[in-house]
Amino acid sequence: MPSNKKKCIMVQGTSSNAGKSVVVAALCRIFSKKGYQVVPFKSQNMSLNSFITYENREISIAQVLQAEAAGLEPSYHMNPILLKPKEDFISQVIVHGKPAGDMNFYHYQNNFRNEALKAIQSSLDYLKDKYEVIIIEGAGSPAEINMLDVDMANMKIAQMADANVLLVADIDRGGVFASIAGTFALLPEEDRKRIKGIIINKFRGNLNILMPGIEQIEEIVGVPVLGVIPYDESLKLPEEDSASLSEHKFNKNEKIKVGLMRFPRIANFTDIDPLEYEPDIGIELIELGNDIGKVDAIILPGTRNTISDMVAMKEAGFMDDIRNISKEIPVFGLCGGYQMMGTKISDESLKESKYGSVDGIGLLDMKTSFGKIDKIITNSQGQLLGYGMFKNLKGNLVDGYELHEGTTILNDVKPLFKIIKGCGNYPGSGYDGAIDGQVAGTYFHGVFHNFDFRRFFTDYLRKEKGLDELGYSNDDFEDIKKFSINRLADIFEENVKMSFIEDLIEK
Repeated sequence: MPSNKKKCIMVQGTSSNAGKSVVVAALCRIFSKKGYQVVPFKSQNMSLNSFITYENREISIAQVLQAEAAGLEPSYHMNPILLKPKEDFISQVIVHGKPAGDMNFYHYQNNFRNEALKAIQSSLDYLKDKYEVIIIEGAGSPAEINMLDVDMANMKIAQMADANVLLVADIDRGGVFASIAGTFALLPEEDRKRIKGIIINKFRGNLNILMPGIEQIEEIVGVPVLGVIPYDESLKLPEEDSASLSEHKFNKNEKIKVGLMRFPRIANFTDIDPLEYEPDIGIELIELGNDIGKVDAIILPGTRNTISDMVAMKEAGFMDDIRNISKEIPVFGLCGGYQMMGTKISDESLKESKYGSVDGIGLLDMKTSFGKIDKIITNSQGQLLGYGMFKNLKGNLVDGYELHEGTTILNDVKPLFKIIKGCGNYPGSGYDGAIDGQVAGTYFHGVFHNFDFRRFFTDYLRKEKGLDELGYSNDDFEDIKKFSINRLADIFEENVKMSFIEDLIEK
């Protein structure tokens, strides 16, 4: 039975992408099912995939998944510091869900560190007051010896929370035992003592062959290996950041191919996740420098820096290609991708990038300006006006969220949505997005997470391809996501000594 004690367990990794976020999600689901009041926490996250909480605050998408696993509404206290890379060595710093400014690494670590730690501590205190168990996620590796004195994501947080640590190691990369031993060797003694157990992740082989190595590493570091988690490619969970796109296996061999432009600073590409679960739909990642190829639609996703990525698109020779292909197939833009679709992007104050103002692709008769408003961070709802390819969906309500700094003025082009809640093209405009025939865009992230909207769009593609329309049957995306979270927890319990971890809480 759950105790009345406030306990913290921290999940750290021997490297980035070792599987810390999914281990936290698994533990949140397991402890929630056991009756604990459990909550996820990540002090500092660097990610371009973010989400708006019910408080209208911005956090990383990874903590949203973990909150769902814990059966909670996401809150900014679960991720008090979010770093969003903007230019080389410069990130937008989000504190308690709101922008605190653009900072380079030196300024952040030397002039803002104390403020960041205060925000982390206040959120940690808030969660400790409200929940029994906090499952904390680290970042990267705790053994970055050049960063130990400025750490705000690993052992410094374990100290602040007085947390026991589980170390996750990725065997799929190779060198798993060296990475475990190296992590222990590089950590100070007081930090090594916090590590109570090791979890080996992403295993594909024969466990009997691995066992001699497990026995030896336990002797070397003096800490038990609690389990080996198999690599299960059937799980469908949101990716934390664009680095994972290189490893992500999109469904390609389908009847309909949707091209996703991979901008250098691509952001919130989880907007596309629901399309992967649509029957007949395959996603083709279009890298800059490659040919667009034969696709049935193009998605221009969000970006953390619209102008810099617009310049990259132009240098890659995509401008004319997209203009030409838009006459034949649908092109849909999301947030930064939507801004690119206009004729001009103005940035006279150099707020967005060093390039200033640039020409857009010219797909929609509209202009976007930066520097006129503070960043819009809000949950939103719009009503489809029924123009262009969405004429038969007039009046349908669509929910989403907005994360943008630019304002967009429409000229000779129709808006996509009437605003029910939120900002849209600019404060007080009353409208969001724009549409001209098969070319459309919106500031609403999450638009394809609306089943009716998504199915209408994919049925439009099916009809254009000569396939049967599916209509509004079950939402496969939500069903599979829920299944994946539960299956993740089951896999963890089947392969890891949960009794050991639960003892860390109860003792």
